[in-house]
Amino acid sequence: MATGTRFVPAGHDNQRRFEQLIGNSPALESVLGLVERVAPTDATVLLEGETGTGKELIARAIHNISARCGRPYIKLNCAAIPFDLLESELFGHERGAFTGAIAQKVGRFEMADKGTLFLDEVGEIPLALQSKLLRVLQEQEFERLGSTRTHRVDVRLVAATNRYLAEMVKRGEFRSDLYYRLNVFPIKLPPLRARREDIPELVQHFVEIYNRRMGKQIERVPAEMMSAFTSYEWPGNIRELQNFIERSVILSDGTVLSPPLGDLKLSAGTESPAAMTLEDAERDHILKTLQQARWVVAGPSGAAARLGMKRSTLYFRMQKLGISRTGDELLPA
Repeated sequence: MATGTRFVPAGHDNQRRFEQLIGNSPALESVLGLVERVAPTDATVLLEGETGTGKELIARAIHNISARCGRPYIKLNCAAIPFDLLESELFGHERGAFTGAIAQKVGRFEMADKGTLFLDEVGEIPLALQSKLLRVLQEQEFERLGSTRTHRVDVRLVAATNRYLAEMVKRGEFRSDLYYRLNVFPIKLPPLRARREDIPELVQHFVEIYNRRMGKQIERVPAEMMSAFTSYEWPGNIRELQNFIERSVILSDGTVLSPPLGDLKLSAGTESPAAMTLEDAERDHILKTLQQARWVVAGPSGAAARLGMKRSTLYFRMQKLGISRTGDELLPA
């Protein structure tokens, strides 16, 4: 009988899971505990973490369990807007305020009135605009471009960054007063490598999503592949994992996921642990498990049981990956 992780479709409730955070690792539970504490308040939240760690999902969770749920939830990626247009995106403009302003525009702060505004990549806001952002955070008021009329709003701000704002302050690239105003309640999101226990559930979640989208019937991930997934460093975090699973589903036939292992090579010359391929990660994980099991393969405490695979499968993977105990025989069960 084949081994591996089997999937049971989640039905209609699964669609709601797409907007939720997947996993129950201590690292994620710690973050969710902070979310539960800060969400009922109107405090500004600063989400810090590597790219792809799910900052937007956390921001939406803060909004959804706050008293502002049901009110507007507006988001803006500050890095995706040209500098000369960012002020207009945030605060709006009047007709004729600048060349090309052929109509009045409502900015994101007005759109988020009585609700939540999520500013992603807040470290990309230019210094010239930071003072105006500071004012609206402190006074909850601003003027549109080309207008002298003051608009008052009631907006809860959640900001996110993958940059070190404190270091930017030291270099004069970010206003210290704005940093302290944003840093009222910081939440650091863990990278995926710090919550490896969540990887199998995330894999299942993404396989289910792409099964539905592509009309596939993938039901199982081989145990050796799941073992490799949990060993790999995932430098791009959840976003990298999601994209890789999507590609794997596209390339898979039948009911078993067949991931393209070679696609996970990073740039040549990198010396960090993240430079390994998925195959390297699998080799490393199997080798460590064999060492922990004192090179016992079979039996309830053997490496095969620890890895969740059949003894014959483990022998096959060892042969394929070139794993052997030089000068010593495998211990009997």
